Amino acid sequence: MGNEKPEDAYGQLRYRGLIAWPERLRREAPLLERVLGTTPIKNVLDLGCGTGEHSRFLRSLGFEVTGVDASEAQIQAAREADPGEEKAQQPRYVYGDLVSIEALVPVGYGGAICLGNTLPHLRGPDTLQRFFTGLASRLIPGAPFLMQLLNYDRILDNGERTFPLTLRPGGAEGDEIIFMRLMTPLPDGEVIFTPATLRYRPGMEPPLELISAQNVHLHGWRRSELEGLLGAAGLRVCQAFGTMTGDPWRPEASDLVLWAVKV
Repeated sequence: MGNEKPEDAYGQLRYRGLIAWPERLRREAPLLERVLGTTPIKNVLDLGCGTGEHSRFLRSLGFEVTGVDASEAQIQAAREADPGEEKAQQPRYVYGDLVSIEALVPVGYGGAICLGNTLPHLRGPDTLQRFFTGLASRLIPGAPFLMQLLNYDRILDNGERTFPLTLRPGGAEGDEIIFMRLMTPLPDGEVIFTPATLRYRPGMEPPLELISAQNVHLHGWRRSELEGLLGAAGLRVCQAFGTMTGDPWRPEASDLVLWAVKV
């Protein structure tokens, strides 16, 4: 965990402690169960799995899950948190770029999820098309694919720059960890995303200590772009939501959640 490669932009972020995972999984469970309840077979992919919280949750529901992520540090954290990793007959977590999904996992999955704003890391239509086409080749007919990202239609149209702060306990008495996310939308649909983690120590001088910060270049994918690329890959969109709790999608929705099916 301490020898992250320089290009691993998320190597220093500890998402397991920055997100209230039990609450998040409870909110998302009904939609996940609804969509993955349609899987022809119960082996699924968790694409952009991070530290593996969704993978472990889906295993608790009886699915066989393979998590894939391009951050070596996040994959290592997922393996450390998963006591069944070494005993599994197949790797539970695979390190690699989603664009190369055909080389990372075999054919024959019954479904897939890609949650948590992973897709904007795939920049440019050709890159995203390669991923969607590769994913379609790994799925069997009828397999559902659930993807979630921020609603970039709203973000780009409104020129939004930031998200609400996240505060978590900081370990030392009275300390808190602040997770902040800044964005700079660019005219071509690209977004400079700057996640930063700070330690807040009220009563101390200075009261804020920067733990980590980095710039990550993303593409702010709009709904029309994604639906076109999915269709070209043989993944038919059957429903769109505005949140992972299943609210209908609207231009002002917080997220874009698409439910597609391998045709």
